[in-house]
Amino acid sequence: MDALSEREVVRRVAVALEAGKGGRIVTPNVDICRAVATDPALEELVCTADLVVPDGMPLVWAARLLGTPVPQRVTGADLIWSLSEPAARHGWPVYLLGGPPGVARRAADRLSSRHPRLEICGVHAPPYHFDATPEGAARVRRMVVAARPRLVFVGLGFPRQDRLIADLREELPDAWFVGCGAAIAFAAGTVARAPRWMRRAGLEWVFRLAAEPGRLTRRYLVDDLPFAVRLLAGCLATRFSRR
Repeated sequence: MDALSEREVVRRVAVALEAGKGGRIVTPNVDICRAVATDPALEELVCTADLVVPDGMPLVWAARLLGTPVPQRVTGADLIWSLSEPAARHGWPVYLLGGPPGVARRAADRLSSRHPRLEICGVHAPPYHFDATPEGAARVRRMVVAARPRLVFVGLGFPRQDRLIADLREELPDAWFVGCGAAIAFAAGTVARAPRWMRRAGLEWVFRLAAEPGRLTRRYLVDDLPFAVRLLAGCLATRFSRR
């Protein structure tokens, strides 16, 4: 992971955009790390990103245990707001891709309300299985490329969003892409975020679990929680073995 604060990420992206250079950001959480741990192709997809910053307090804690601390948690849900500020100031067109029908448009309206000069060059909510065929994926790519964005937020979930981004990078080399998961729904206000104190304490997952138990119980409690415990225990063992 890159040891960058949110402000430093925004600065890094802004400098690159001013120079006409694109890139992609991955914000791994515990669920993404669990997937990456057993799939070399997904590991490469994450590790070849231009910026990799932790969306998840367990990753921040793990980095501290290893003696390679990162400044803070940097989430797609926060970057969609903080990156929109320089985009509005410099006139960099923004594209929102993902979320249920109508949600990306609502997110665009809320972002524009905060940043009146922000240019939203396109919004699209592709059907869930849009990438089940090469033709479906190509159709979505053509829509994004035709809009000529400089900043693209893709909220389709890992790894679908990141595979699409990797393809789009070749067609839009001067654009920056953020794989942002549920950030578009958060920005739209259709999904509530946890209070700030819960986010800082690493308890946002508890808030989301309470809000969507049917969808998240297995993911959080059966899959992710044991992995997070093993991750932290392994980092702690590594730290003591170095003494």
